[in-house]
Amino acid sequence: MSNQFPATIIAKDGREMILIPAGEFLMGEEKRPVNVAAFYIDKYPVTNAEYKKLVDATGYSPPMHWRHGTYPEGKANHPVVQVKWAEADAYAKWAGKRLPTEEEWEKAARGTDGRDYPWGNEWDKSRANTCETRIFDTTPVGQFSPQGDSPYGVADMGGNVWEWTAGTGGLMLQPLRGGTWDSTHDTARCFSRLRYTPSRRNDYIGFRCAVGASEVSAGSGGYRPVAEHS
Repeated sequence: MSNQFPATIIAKDGREMILIPAGEFLMGEEKRPVNVAAFYIDKYPVTNAEYKKLVDATGYSPPMHWRHGTYPEGKANHPVVQVKWAEADAYAKWAGKRLPTEEEWEKAARGTDGRDYPWGNEWDKSRANTCETRIFDTTPVGQFSPQGDSPYGVADMGGNVWEWTAGTGGLMLQPLRGGTWDSTHDTARCFSRLRYTPSRRNDYIGFRCAVGASEVSAGSGGYRPVAEHS
C-alpha cells in the first residue's frame, strides 16, 4: 500500500472501514483543538450477525438475551447489544482491530468544523434513532444513512446505541459515545459522553471498531482496499 491510504477498506471481518485523515479537529462542547493521527473506523456499529461470527468461530459466549446461540429473529442487521466492554474489546481483537479512542470517535462523528450533530448543528429526528423518533428499539444499521452520516460518511454516530470506546477508566468506568434509541437528542450530540461500568450490559450499548492507518498495509492483517472487494 502506498503512502496514500485508500478512502475505504475491507477488514478481516468483512466490514467496511472509512479513513479519517490525520489532523486537528474541535473536540468537546468547548471545541478545544485536538490533533489525531490517521485511522480507519467501521462505517456501521457491529451487528448481531457480525458478532455471531465471533461466537461461531471461537465459542465465545453470546449475549445473554440470545436464545440457542443466536440473535432474536429479524435483528441480524441491528447493532449487537448486551455486550460488556471486555466483550466488545474481544471482538475488536479477534477482527484485528481495537476500540476507537474518544478522540477518534468524536472526530469521525463531527469532522473538523465543531458541528453539534454528525450532519450539522440543527437537530432533525429524521436523521437519527432517538426517543423523539418514537421507534423505541434499535434500528438496522444504516437505516438513517446517508442523511444522518458524518462528514466522512460514517453512519449511526448519533442515536441507535451508545458505543463503547477505549478510555482510561479501567475496571470502574469506561466512556460511551453517540446516544441511544431510548434517550433524547441531547445525548446524540457529537460531544456527548457517558461513563459507564464496563462489566454491565444493557439494551442500549453496542460498539464499533477502529485501526490506525499506519497499521494497515496491503496484504497484511486481512485488510484490502474496497475496490478489491467485489
